[in-house]
Amino acid sequence: MHYQNLQQELKASPKTWLITGVAGFIGSNLLETLLKLDQKVYGLDNFATGHQANLDEVKSLVTSEQWKNFQFVEGDIRDYATCLELTSSVDYVLHQAALGSVPRSIENPTVSNDVNISGFLNMLHASKEANVKSFTYAASSSTYGDHPALPKVEENIGNPLSPYAVTKYVNELYASVYARTYGFKSIGLRYFNVFGQRQDPNGAYAAVIPKWTASLMKKEDVYINGDGETSRDFCFIENTVQMNLLAATAKDEVKNEVYNVAVGDRTSLNELYSSITEALKANGIKIEKSPIYRDFRAGDVRHSQADISKAVNNLGYQPMYRIGQGIEKAIAWYIKNI
Repeated sequence: MHYQNLQQELKASPKTWLITGVAGFIGSNLLETLLKLDQKVYGLDNFATGHQANLDEVKSLVTSEQWKNFQFVEGDIRDYATCLELTSSVDYVLHQAALGSVPRSIENPTVSNDVNISGFLNMLHASKEANVKSFTYAASSSTYGDHPALPKVEENIGNPLSPYAVTKYVNELYASVYARTYGFKSIGLRYFNVFGQRQDPNGAYAAVIPKWTASLMKKEDVYINGDGETSRDFCFIENTVQMNLLAATAKDEVKNEVYNVAVGDRTSLNELYSSITEALKANGIKIEKSPIYRDFRAGDVRHSQADISKAVNNLGYQPMYRIGQGIEKAIAWYIKNI
């Protein structure tokens, strides 16, 4: 398998990486994997949505020697000087820092724009100036907007349905312009509903799997937006980590592209609720309430499913976890940590 070979190569010949948003859900999982592969890692975060607890947990999961390979900087991607300083001595940039959430962007579009577009451009330009080997950035399936076709193919997108989707599409446009204007190599990863350990269950903008899991464990109400038949391509975090490493180290001829990061499945919210409750029951947790259905959420698409053939063919991507396997691992973490 291509990913296993890559891991062996990195271990044999360590590189230097920068992860923005390193204290976040995806960033901390990238950090854990890279440190376990004996890589040197710089991390940047301003703790707007990331947590020190995520970094503390990674520290507990790696050796003391591996942890010494990590250097953390508390700072903001909106500060160009910080971006320039951190990119000056790294091989690969994994840009995860952003303000996620469709509802958050609808509530406060100017802040989302500032972080997700201005901050992104700072990182992109600094990486170009530092001549890093590659720049891999978190794009989003929200870019597909109102395009009705399923599964979602990278080349076919519709109109954005939220300010968040606009920001993520602009990232792709800037990356494309930098490829044509400066010859700067990048890859955008369109994440489809990533979930797993260390995903925050708290707050108004929490993702559905950790939010429902925490609510069920605490005997609180669970709300389903719409009729529950809205569907998503849920992607376990380990698949996402694999894609980031494959993209960063890919050959130049497959760069300057965007790739779907998913498994190619479609799970309805009703099916998801059933899977979570069954996993909790299997761990001895009683489910005492039924879900409460409410109005559809503004800015949401009805169905989402990815075509992953481009990532499979160009990058050697092979998702190792389907949703059921991912939920089992994620639930185990939430039971231990909530």
